Amino acid sequence: MVDKLHKQDKQDKQDQPSFIGADQLCVGLYVCLDLGWLNHDFPLSSFKIKNADQIKAIGKLGLKKIRIDPSRSDVPPLPQKEVPVAAVAPPAPPSPEQLLEAAERAARYDRIRQQRAETAACENQFVRAAGSLKDIGSKLFSRPLEARASAELLVGQMLSSILSHKDIAIHLMNDKTVGEDLYFHALNVSVLAMLLAREVGVPAEDIRQLGIGCIFHDIGKTDIPDRVLQKTEPYSRAERNLIEQHCTYGEPIGQRLGLSAKAMDIVRQHHEHMDGSGYPAHLKGAQIAPLARLVAIVNEYDNLCNQHNPADSLSPHEALSQLFTQQRGQFEITSLNLFIRCMGIYPPGTVVRLSDETLGMVVSVNSAQPLRPWVLIYDPAIPKDEATIVDLQHETTLHVAASLKPAQLSREVYAYLSPRKRMTVYFDAQAHAVPGAGR
Repeated sequence: MVDKLHKQDKQDKQDQPSFIGADQLCVGLYVCLDLGWLNHDFPLSSFKIKNADQIKAIGKLGLKKIRIDPSRSDVPPLPQKEVPVAAVAPPAPPSPEQLLEAAERAARYDRIRQQRAETAACENQFVRAAGSLKDIGSKLFSRPLEARASAELLVGQMLSSILSHKDIAIHLMNDKTVGEDLYFHALNVSVLAMLLAREVGVPAEDIRQLGIGCIFHDIGKTDIPDRVLQKTEPYSRAERNLIEQHCTYGEPIGQRLGLSAKAMDIVRQHHEHMDGSGYPAHLKGAQIAPLARLVAIVNEYDNLCNQHNPADSLSPHEALSQLFTQQRGQFEITSLNLFIRCMGIYPPGTVVRLSDETLGMVVSVNSAQPLRPWVLIYDPAIPKDEATIVDLQHETTLHVAASLKPAQLSREVYAYLSPRKRMTVYFDAQAHAVPGAGR
């Protein structure tokens, strides 16, 4: 009993926060800066000290006490020094070094403010696009020509942005903006397929027809009962056969809409595979229309990430890996490689561990810098709605060390990062601009 109480007392002491003075800092201590992340120059507010420069920078923050985490530190703090009382001297004018640090801090603040503004603007654009898709769906049968005109307008707006900027950032959308799966699947596929087509070098007018075809690629599902479409259990053979007919069911609807031949190819062939394993016609290779081959890649990726039963969904990283390692015979390999490059090794929605052991979730990827994404950081010292987003393009001391499955996270970390039940993305044509970078 005594031993048990002793162990509990020892554990309680370990769990209590420890505070030290700046003169006790040393390499190997894990510090937790109780400051807003705009009030210091470190990428994260909690980290392990690696060098003397970091100790010097922490000392300049003017903190009387600095919180440390002994359980994550490699060494104990230095003994506290006794500082003799000295007369208060008038403040010295700022040195050139201090002025430079102040300028760098201001630049970082502006960059973070711009980052948040870009994310908010992208989400607003996504909400408007999703609203347009709902409007198109409501007109599909009552006013088909108006539905097609609305689709052409939406695709034209997206195409203008995609073609007028070299650098495109793909953002993970907030869960608050999602709704009906059918609309957001169509929007995901449209956005990603148009971006892929640009990388492949498809002419602008063909990208336009591809975008329109993607918006309507699943219209045949309107002829399939909801009890089948929304089923989360495995399909029976009869249900599977019915689902596979949606490509054929979409043809007469597409004709009433007045879709072009190239858009109709997408409606009919977006599930066809290069090796003949697709449906409904089991076409092979060159029998599949070029635009439909691109859509097949993106459509499969989004389906893998967004299964009807969320428990069956793959993480974005896992989905890309499966496409390349297990399914690449089904797709045009050059286009598949380009798609993986566009999405980045760690696409939006991927849970990652950074090189300093910090956990986070990728929320945006720049096509020009796919290995340097924006990462939302898990830091219990910062409220979830104010979570730090680190731009690895600027914070070059950090990099992604590994991707993780959401199931590997503790309940606390999972709740903080909130890996999405549905992976929904949109693009920002101006974010992450890299001087001199391009396609």
